[in-house]
Amino acid sequence: MKLLQGDCLELLENVNDGLIDMVLTDPPYSSGGLFAGDRKKRTSGKYADNKYNGASRFPDFSGDNMDQRSFTEFMRKVLTKCRKKTKPEGICAVFTDWRQLPSMTDALQEAGWGWRGIVVWNKRNARNIPGRFRQDCEFIVWGTNGGRMVDWTPGFTAFPGYYDASSVSAKQKHHQTEKPVELLERLVSIVPKGGTVMDCFMGSGSTGVACVNTGRDFIGMELLEQYFKIAKRRIEGEVSLK
Repeated sequence: MKLLQGDCLELLENVNDGLIDMVLTDPPYSSGGLFAGDRKKRTSGKYADNKYNGASRFPDFSGDNMDQRSFTEFMRKVLTKCRKKTKPEGICAVFTDWRQLPSMTDALQEAGWGWRGIVVWNKRNARNIPGRFRQDCEFIVWGTNGGRMVDWTPGFTAFPGYYDASSVSAKQKHHQTEKPVELLERLVSIVPKGGTVMDCFMGSGSTGVACVNTGRDFIGMELLEQYFKIAKRRIEGEVSLK
């Protein structure tokens, strides 16, 4: 278990090449609207409306105000470094929303990963806007570091491409855009127990908690000191319970 505070583009230099079984990460989406003015708002205004979501009590996070070209280039840089740290056949899985889905698929491929598809997460809390299709889902763009051997052993099955898991309620959140531990536990199950999962946008540490709960090793990185302290407390608290 290794927890690092700082810029992931710098911290990734401290990770041994070819160590990681899976990169599972939830970067800032630089989303929250279709126009530049929307993206430049504070994250508490974009993702945690004071009227409806108590998660606005948490600190705003940075890196969420890029246009799509800058966002694609930034993620290309991050995922290129991540691939160098990942084992051959290792997995990269990155959360995104519908607005940034094209940019994320571009960034993954530009970084040299083999794009394998999109996993769908039904978060069960879409806004009801009459006359429109609901935005019920967020997405996980995933790929592999080179090819990935298929095990045709009887009884060995594919992992789901669709997950139904409720968003974390505002009262239970530790971060404005926190993902449910239940979902993350199911995603990391593609890695054998004892394998190493890396999250270079750790936030409040939910991926680390999922790894502790399921017997995977974890390397986490977080830029903001406030969230790093929350993540460290949560993950170390889970370790102490095992």
